[in-house]
Amino acid sequence: MSEFVTLSEIREAKDRIGGVAVRTPLYRVERARLKMLELPEPEFDLYIKAENEQPIGSFKLRGAYNMVSQLSPEARSRGVITYSSGNHAQGVAYAAREVGSKAVIVMPSNAPEVKKVATKALGAEIVEVGPASSERRLKAEELVAEYGYNMIPPYDALQIIAGQATCGLEIVEQLPDVDLVLSPVSGGGLLSGVASAVKLAAEAGLASPNVKVWGVEPELAADARESFYSKKLVEWPAEKTVRTIGDGLRTQSMGVLNFEHVLRYVDGIVTVSEEEIFAAMRAILMATKLVAEPSGAVTLAAALFHARELPPARKVVVILSGGNLEPALRERLEAEMTPSHDA
Repeated sequence: MSEFVTLSEIREAKDRIGGVAVRTPLYRVERARLKMLELPEPEFDLYIKAENEQPIGSFKLRGAYNMVSQLSPEARSRGVITYSSGNHAQGVAYAAREVGSKAVIVMPSNAPEVKKVATKALGAEIVEVGPASSERRLKAEELVAEYGYNMIPPYDALQIIAGQATCGLEIVEQLPDVDLVLSPVSGGGLLSGVASAVKLAAEAGLASPNVKVWGVEPELAADARESFYSKKLVEWPAEKTVRTIGDGLRTQSMGVLNFEHVLRYVDGIVTVSEEEIFAAMRAILMATKLVAEPSGAVTLAAALFHARELPPARKVVVILSGGNLEPALRERLEAEMTPSHDA
């Protein structure tokens, strides 16, 4: 592969993951529903790319299977390993099961229980460490050295970027005249892939030449925004990034390859508050009946509450990156949605 993913590599990834990852639908959000919920009514047509409808409940299967499926039979026999707070863990476990390979996952102790259970159910072996993303990466590297596993990184690999890019390719195929695509960003796998696909498709005349791609992250874990605008890759300490409810967006720094793609193809990064994330989660449940985990709701939060910071657009797609919502958190959201009958 080249230093940057190409459109042909993204198309090859699309063919490779077909039949395992699904082509997720694009749902249009009715403005009237948002108005009924007393939420800001956008001045643009709003669409949700429902990656929560993947077999594992998130986009991560795209990149994981794209990389795992390219391993040789000998490499597969040695097993695969990754480090993840949950969704990539499930992606690698699912992909490994598909090709008949052992999967070992290094997870933080504070990962949502729903994600730990799902990962174990897919047959993976889980190794728990502390909450820092750097800690789980180092443990995974230690196990690679000891047992010879194949590392399937969560984001910093061209095969992962090309796999996640298939989401962006689908968006421009489903809505060729899209003006703005909003993607969550943490390690940068999804944002770098989606932005690459959308901009390369535009260069090929398959999308609007003026289409924009922006990243969205919690303001409590805004290392990507700082990196983007300073043009220097920065790392935030774990004690800062773990403050956000968005467990999938607590990575302390973007990957090196991801950052290079982001600088080349992304137009901006905006942050959202914890209150806005909760409001977006409630809106998704009430207005669409889709389910979004906190990390997956940040894009809708940006579209609803930060429209003035975003470029003008007629058609906007927000990527709902995952729907692996903790049952207790869903119960809390639904309780807040239920009108009180107290006197």
